[in-house]
Amino acid sequence: MSVANSAPIRVLVVDDEAEVREAYRQIFAGPAEGAQSAARKSLGARLFGRGEARPPARPANHAVNFEPDFCDGAEAAVAAVRASLTARQPYAVVFMDMRMPPGPDGVWAAAQIRELDPAIEIAVCTAYSDVDPCDIGGRVPPEDKLSYLQKPFHPHEVRQMCIALASKWRAERNITRLAYFDSLTGLPNRDQIHGRLRSALATAQQHGTMLAVMYLDLDNFKRINDTLGHAVGDEVLKTTAERLRGALRRGGDSADGVDGATGDRPGDLGRLGGDEFMVVVPDIVNSAAAAAVAERLIATLQVPMQLSNHTVVITPSIGIAVSPTDGHDAESLLRHSDLAMYFAKRRWPGSHAFFDASMNEGMLQRYTIESKLRGALERGELTLHYQPQIDIMTGFVSGMEALLRWTNDELGVVPPKDFIPVAEDTGLIIPIGEWVLRTACTQARKWHDEGLAVKRIAVNIAAQQFAMPSFVALVTAILAETGLDPKMLDLEITESMVLNDEGRAEQVLAGLHAIGVTVAIDDFGTGYSNFQRLQSLAIDRLKIDRSFVRDLGDGTDDSAIAAAIIAMAKSLKVGVVAEGVESFAQLRFLQEHHCAQAQGFLLSRPLPASEARLLLQRANEPTDASRTQRIRRLVE
Repeated sequence: MSVANSAPIRVLVVDDEAEVREAYRQIFAGPAEGAQSAARKSLGARLFGRGEARPPARPANHAVNFEPDFCDGAEAAVAAVRASLTARQPYAVVFMDMRMPPGPDGVWAAAQIRELDPAIEIAVCTAYSDVDPCDIGGRVPPEDKLSYLQKPFHPHEVRQMCIALASKWRAERNITRLAYFDSLTGLPNRDQIHGRLRSALATAQQHGTMLAVMYLDLDNFKRINDTLGHAVGDEVLKTTAERLRGALRRGGDSADGVDGATGDRPGDLGRLGGDEFMVVVPDIVNSAAAAAVAERLIATLQVPMQLSNHTVVITPSIGIAVSPTDGHDAESLLRHSDLAMYFAKRRWPGSHAFFDASMNEGMLQRYTIESKLRGALERGELTLHYQPQIDIMTGFVSGMEALLRWTNDELGVVPPKDFIPVAEDTGLIIPIGEWVLRTACTQARKWHDEGLAVKRIAVNIAAQQFAMPSFVALVTAILAETGLDPKMLDLEITESMVLNDEGRAEQVLAGLHAIGVTVAIDDFGTGYSNFQRLQSLAIDRLKIDRSFVRDLGDGTDDSAIAAAIIAMAKSLKVGVVAEGVESFAQLRFLQEHHCAQAQGFLLSRPLPASEARLLLQRANEPTDASRTQRIRRLVE
C-alpha cells in the first residue's frame, strides 16, 4: 500500500541527545524556508557524517508527510507509545537509539514497546559495531519487524527507510483488517472476537473475576431486507454497530464502575455474522451488572433509526452467559448465551435472558423432536383432528378446521406448539403441509359424498408453503386429485405472509380465487392489522385471535377491539370467525355483536375424524329447536 497522498506517517524518535533529535526533526519536517544555518549544517554533519549535511531537498508539493514525536529516554518512549494507543493514533515506526545513559537502554524500551504494540516497526540506531541483531531479535521478537541503521547514515536512508517501513506497517494493518474485521461495520469479525473472548476469559480466570458474554440478535431483521431491500438492511447493521459502540463507551463513564470495565477497549464488541453480534463485558461484580448493560443496549437500539429514506424501528433480543457460573471456556459461554438469546426471543422479543441449565434440556428436547419428526410422515404417526366452526346465529355447522396432531412411540403425544415450529425451521413443513392439505380435502370429499353437513374445510398454510412459486398449482392439483369442490376449501394464512411481499401475495390470492378457493386471515389483530390493506386483497374471512376473545364481556379494551373488528369486517363484507370461545359470556358477547361464526372448546374440542363424523351426523338431523338448543345438541 503506497503512503503517497495518505495520512501522515506517525514516527517516534528516541534519542538522549537533543542535537540528534533536532537533526531527525529536519529530516521529517517540510521543506526548509531559506538557507540552512551553519549551525544546523554542523549538526547534520555530526550525525550523518562529513559528506552532504543538508536534509534532502524536496519540492514544495512532496507527496509524503510525517508526524514525528520525540523522546529523550527509554521510559518516556514507552509512555508515548502507550498514550498513542489509548488515543487510537498508533505510531508506524520508532527510531530507537541503543544507548541512553543513565536510564534503561534501547533494547529494554523496544521490548516494552513490542508488548504494548506488536505491530509497530522498530528501527534500532547505533554507532557501535558490537551490537548483535540476532541477540536483539531474540529479546524483541519478531525479527522481521526489527530494522538496523549503523551510524553515521545519510538523511536519505532515514527518510526512505521510514517510508518503506510505514508502507509495510500499513499493508499489514490492511490485511489484518480484512482478515479479522467485518468490512460492513468495522467491528471485529467472528474469528477475531472469539480470540478476544478467549483472551478476556483467561484474564478473568487469572484474577478470579466474573465475565459476561452477550449474544445479540436483531428481531425480524429478515423482514427489513425483504420489504425495504438489502441496502437499507446494511444501513441498519452499520447504525446498530455505531450505537452499540457508543452505548458501551457511555457505560465506561458510569459512576458505579461496573460498566466501566468495557470502556473503549477493542474486543468488547464484534459481529458474528448476519444480524448477530457478541458483547464481552469483563470484571462484572454480579449478574445484575450484566443485566444493566443489556438493558442499556436494548434501549439504545430501540430508538427509531432515521435512515436515508426510511424510519426503521428494531428491537434486539439478548442472551447472557456469565463466567464462571455458566461455563469455563469460550465455546461453552458462546453456546449458552446463544441458547439464552433464543429463549428471550421466543418469550418476548426485545428482551434479555440469562442462561439456565434447563435451556440445555429444552434444546435437547428440540433436537429429539427434530430427529423423530423426520420420518414421522412415512411411519404414519401424523393424523388430523377436526374442530367445528359453528354459525352462532343459527346453531348450524358452517365448517371444519383441520388441525395437525403427532403421536410418537417414544415421545407420546407431542403438542403442536412444540413440533410445528421445528417443522417450519427445518423445512419439513413443506411435505407435511402437502400431506395435511391432501388428507383434509380427501376427508371433506368423503363427508360430502355421505351427505353430511360440511360446507367447507379449513386448512392452515405455513409461510414456506405460501412462498412456493408452485403453490397455486399444487392446490389446483390436489383439488383435482381428490375431487373436492374448490368452493369447499378455505385456506388460512397469517398477516405476516401478506406483509412479507404484498405484491406477490396479491397474485397468489388472486390465483386462489380464480380457482374458487376462499382465504381467511388467521390470528387477526396480532400483527400489522390494516383494514385498508384488506380492501385490496382477495380475503373472505378474518379469524379474531383468541387473545382478544379471552376477556370478552369483561369491559376490557379487548372487548372494544373485537367489536371494532366485527363491525369493520361487516362493512367490508368480510366474514368473521372468533377463535378460542370457552365460556357462555364470550358466546353471548359475540352473538350480541353479530359475529357470525365461532369455534372453541365451549362448542367442541378438536375431534378425530370418526368423532367429527358423528357430530356432523347430529347436525344433519332435522329439528325445530332454538339456536341455543341446536348448539347444545351438537356439542353434547
